[in-house]
Amino acid sequence: MTQIFDESGNIIPVTILKVGPCIVTQIKTKPKDGYDAIQIGYSNVTNKSLTQPELGHLQKSNIQPVKYLKEFRVNTETEFEIGQVLNVDLLSPGQFVNIKGKTVGKGFSGLQKRHNFTRGPMTHGSKNHRAPGSIGMGTTPGRVLPGKKMAGQLGNKITTIKNLKVIQLNSEENILIIKGSVPGKPGNLLSIIPSE
Repeated sequence: MTQIFDESGNIIPVTILKVGPCIVTQIKTKPKDGYDAIQIGYSNVTNKSLTQPELGHLQKSNIQPVKYLKEFRVNTETEFEIGQVLNVDLLSPGQFVNIKGKTVGKGFSGLQKRHNFTRGPMTHGSKNHRAPGSIGMGTTPGRVLPGKKMAGQLGNKITTIKNLKVIQLNSEENILIIKGSVPGKPGNLLSIIPSE
């Protein structure tokens, strides 16, 4: 993240993203596939980086090998065609977008860090500091109920941050400047979807 100044001199916290160009690799239609969607590819690679089935799928549409493929639902298939290049020109300053990606993994974390539990007293002879405490009832029901908040892996899961504002875009460099933060570390792969 960084910050930029607007015309009034206000500081705006922003994230700078490298976006696309992505290429439409497949169009799915309701009659054939049961739903309307487009599959897009990103990041060109050499032939040896892909398996034969992946290469065959792309060669069927005469498309260069790409590292990532992802499908997005669309309302209608008519506005896209195979081989079409999608870049930042589809967005405009002031528009709101949802950004989806994998969060930073924080490893196996305890209850205070993961679920904001309060700890026990540190003094007066207490031996309960960061322990979970009771995890359920007794003989009835005789089990721990599903969904019980416990220690475990924190982060490293897909999350969506909604309604982030597009501040600027640069078509030549395919750069998008978004107000606020996005999931994951620098270099993380993100999906950018216009907000409803």
